Amino acid sequence: MNESKVEEPAACGGTPNEEATTECCGGTELMAATQSCAAQPARWVDGSVGASIGDVPRVATALSWVDHAGTCAARLGIGRAHYRVEPGLYAVGKPAHDAPVFVTANYKLSFDCLRSHLADIDGWILVLDTRGVNVWCAAGKGTFGTDEISRRVEATHLKEVVSHRRLILPQLGAPGVSAHEVARQVGFSVTYGPVRARDIPAFLRAGMKATAKMRRVTFSSLDRMILIPVEFTMGVKHALLIALCFVALAGFGPGIYAIDRAVSVGLRSAGLFLALAAAGIVLTPALLPWLPGRAFAAKGAWVGAALAGTMWAWAWARPEVFENRWSLAGWSLLAISLASFVGMNFTGSSTYTSLSGVRREMRLAVPLQAICAVLGAGLWFAARFV
Repeated sequence: MNESKVEEPAACGGTPNEEATTECCGGTELMAATQSCAAQPARWVDGSVGASIGDVPRVATALSWVDHAGTCAARLGIGRAHYRVEPGLYAVGKPAHDAPVFVTANYKLSFDCLRSHLADIDGWILVLDTRGVNVWCAAGKGTFGTDEISRRVEATHLKEVVSHRRLILPQLGAPGVSAHEVARQVGFSVTYGPVRARDIPAFLRAGMKATAKMRRVTFSSLDRMILIPVEFTMGVKHALLIALCFVALAGFGPGIYAIDRAVSVGLRSAGLFLALAAAGIVLTPALLPWLPGRAFAAKGAWVGAALAGTMWAWAWARPEVFENRWSLAGWSLLAISLASFVGMNFTGSSTYTSLSGVRREMRLAVPLQAICAVLGAGLWFAARFV
């Protein structure tokens, strides 16, 4: 899956996979390490809780403006690779030895979403080293998995902290976890909590029983719209580079090369390319449930076809916009290829597709997208000499 863009509709968001941060454990060692190397520790660590292994850092359940600003920055792709907390054991409220243990990823959006929904709950949070990747993607990659859970339970001496032997895991982490292996390796049973962190209080009140609604994974309009800013941020450099190529190549034609043609045709072509890219990024997630087909690449291609149809109608009303039909045909193929590629990116942003499904779709779609892009660019360039 495209983990660099991936966002969870549950209690997490995605981030690129980077090298693991320095490992920290429970007790006083964790407290010292948290104070020295975690992101803004003074703002979300509000004290400590005494345990048999020493002091365990206690985290606030109310998010500060710094937390919210960090979330906005991560949604825009700014500093996402380093937006993480130290793995280890944390506390919320005043947990005793029988308090529940919640397991999450060390991507700070995942961590923040979990702790923000644990107000008035006394519990422990076991943070795994997922290398700054959200729960769902880390489960697919294996970093939110059986071995890491076992390592973290042992490293934090969790058996000495709690008297029970139960871990509450996010449901989206299930693909990476073998519950019976966790029980065999460290003696802790695995209970899967609700999809969304906001349902945890109700889940606990019901005796750790999840309703059908709590188990249902959704990909709502808001979930999809949240993905748009990071698509813009992460694609803007490549889009601008391609736009500059249009400006440079537009100067070729009769008489070999003309600067005025590069400026007039090139700037118009660059603007059209950027507009098509922006339209694909916005329209594909917005219209996703209503676009035909199951594959996201196919859904994006429908958006591209609609954009191509719009360009043909525009050319009929304003013939001067496109040099000739060669150029128009080239732009049509480019629109379909570009929108299909953008749509395929969202494949890794939805829990509707598995890792194998993502790979299968990419093997089929990428060659077709490349062919359309090359043919489209070739027709556009050939139009310079017609």
